[in-house]
Amino acid sequence: MTFMAIDVGNTRLKWALYASATPGATPLAQGAQFLEHIDQLAETDWADLPAPRTMLGCVVAGTAVMRRVEEQLDIWDVAPQWVVPSESEGGVVNGYDHPPRLGADRWVAVIGAYRRLLARGDTRPCVVVMVGTAVTVEALDASGRFLGGIIMPGHGIMLRALESGTAGLHVPTGDVVAFPTNTSDALTSGGTFAIAGAVAHMVQQLKNHTGVAPACFMTGGAGWKMVPSMSIEVELVESLVMDGLLEIAQLRGL
Repeated sequence: MTFMAIDVGNTRLKWALYASATPGATPLAQGAQFLEHIDQLAETDWADLPAPRTMLGCVVAGTAVMRRVEEQLDIWDVAPQWVVPSESEGGVVNGYDHPPRLGADRWVAVIGAYRRLLARGDTRPCVVVMVGTAVTVEALDASGRFLGGIIMPGHGIMLRALESGTAGLHVPTGDVVAFPTNTSDALTSGGTFAIAGAVAHMVQQLKNHTGVAPACFMTGGAGWKMVPSMSIEVELVESLVMDGLLEIAQLRGL
C-alpha cells in the first residue's frame, strides 16, 4: 500500500515514500537529487526501495524533465500521476485567470496550507511563501479561495543578475546584516530584505482585504534561510508541498 510523492522543481527533485497516502504521515524514506542527476534514480536512491503502489507528483521543470522521471519510475509497476491545477480541489477554489496555467507546485502548496489550517481549526486567511530558485507569495482567504500571488527572483537569480549587469560585483556570498559595510554583505542582505519586504507587503494586503491578520507559511529549499530575517511571524513548514500531495492523494483515493 506504499505511496510515493514527487516534487520536481526548477533545480531539484524531492521525493518521499510513505506507507500510505495519509496526511501527516512520516516518510519511510525520502531524498532529493539535482535535476542533472535524476537519470540515475532507478540505480541509486530508488534501487532498494519497496515498490510504491501509487504515486502523485507535481512538476514545474517542463515536460521533458517529467518524461525523464517517468523513465526512472519504470522500475516499478506504478502509473505516474501528475497534479494539474484545476478550478477547485481539496476545498481550495482557484482564482487564477486560467487555472491550469498556475504552477503545479504553487497549487499543491496552497492546498497543503489550507488543509493544515482546517485540521487545527484555524479560520484565518493565509499567505504561502515558497523560497527556491524563484520565490512565490500566495494569498488565500479564509473560505479557501486562492486570490492570487506574486513571483519574484530567488537569491541566486538576483545575485547573478547583478553580477552580469554591474561591473565589479563578482564577490563571495556574504551575511545578512542590518547595515552592510561590504559588498558581499550588501548583496546578500539586499536580496534577503527584498524577499522579506514582498512577503510583509502581501501579508498587509491580505489583512486589508479580509480584515483579519493572516497566518503565514514558508517553505522551499531556502525557506530556513529567510525565517530569521522576517519582520512578521512565519511558520516554517519544509514539507508543505509533500503535505499537499498527501492531501490530494487521499482525497483522490490513491
